[in-house]
Amino acid sequence: MKVALVHELLTMKGGAEKVLRILAQMFPEAPIYTLLYDEKKLGDWFPKERITTSNIQRSAERFSHSPFSILHSPFDHHLYLKRFPAAVESWDFSGFDLVLSSSSAFAHGIITNGRPQHLCYVHSPARYLWDRTHEVMERAGKGLLGPLKRAFLSHAFHKLRVWDAEAADRPDLLLAASRTVQRRIELYWRCESTVVHPPIDDFWLQAPPSPMVGGAGGGGAGAYFFLASTLVPYKRIELAIGAARILNVPLKIAGEGPDRGRLESLAGPTVEFLGYRREEELRGLYAGAQATLFPGDEDFGLVPLESLACGTPVIAFAGGGAEETLDARTAAFFTQPTETSLAASMERFPTMVFSPDLCRARAREFSRPRFEAAIRTAVQGLMGHD
Repeated sequence: MKVALVHELLTMKGGAEKVLRILAQMFPEAPIYTLLYDEKKLGDWFPKERITTSNIQRSAERFSHSPFSILHSPFDHHLYLKRFPAAVESWDFSGFDLVLSSSSAFAHGIITNGRPQHLCYVHSPARYLWDRTHEVMERAGKGLLGPLKRAFLSHAFHKLRVWDAEAADRPDLLLAASRTVQRRIELYWRCESTVVHPPIDDFWLQAPPSPMVGGAGGGGAGAYFFLASTLVPYKRIELAIGAARILNVPLKIAGEGPDRGRLESLAGPTVEFLGYRREEELRGLYAGAQATLFPGDEDFGLVPLESLACGTPVIAFAGGGAEETLDARTAAFFTQPTETSLAASMERFPTMVFSPDLCRARAREFSRPRFEAAIRTAVQGLMGHD
């Protein structure tokens, strides 16, 4: 069976890219189609020889050599939004038996017409086109060029929203990353889907790691709070920074992203930005933390499960995917998306008792073998054979 993989953007490492990495290992011969590919950031996960890009890649590479590249990263996908639908529709998959797409915005819109079969794993319908449009427009409207940006995005989003909903009928089978995503698929696309939760990698389920020096782990007295995330606005990392400032407690933040400068400007002396950290380092950071903070309203969220696998409980916003993976045995919740609400949960947290063994047991319920079995079952059902 000839298989192709599709993923919109390979420009940063996040949860969706971790899922694609597993799919790429499940189907090692499958080429990977993507609109934009940053080899410096993703080459170790997805080697260049497996990658097929679009004409947008050539535009990005030309842009990287222009004087304007000091204003924007050549891989800033907002520069090319209006071109994405035509680009994914231009790929020819007629030589394949199955296309497995990993979609957060556009990959579901590839054209196969049933030959080959198209199985689409949906991380979420594009949130900036639907439930986050107003906050994206508000951010875009700031600054000298704000009115021009708003006008551009308003026009682009309207056209993309129409295309997005129409293209949702193209896959032969939709898999949703969570019940939260499943509800959005029903609401925005009027389509049915089957929930298959993403896995955490086997790496996290190895023997318990040694805590990083400076933390007691599992809610120990004096331990720091920890946050691991791509640094982008919708992750609401400023809530964690504000809460740490209110309580004057240590907070370590691992991750990189375009929002780092703004977040650093908000941080007090107890907040430490660690930048990108490899998985082995992250295990020690999770294990050494009093708790991992998860302030965003996420579609699913692998970070809480990675933390549980290291025996460390979570303080999470009570919404989205966190409510599917966490409960009172493994997490404390805050109910309002404010720094004071999060600070109240952090202040109360040392009085609570959590079992590292229960945390690890919960993480094992989201193992990679379970995910791979669900994917293979879906493929077999779609292809009509055992």
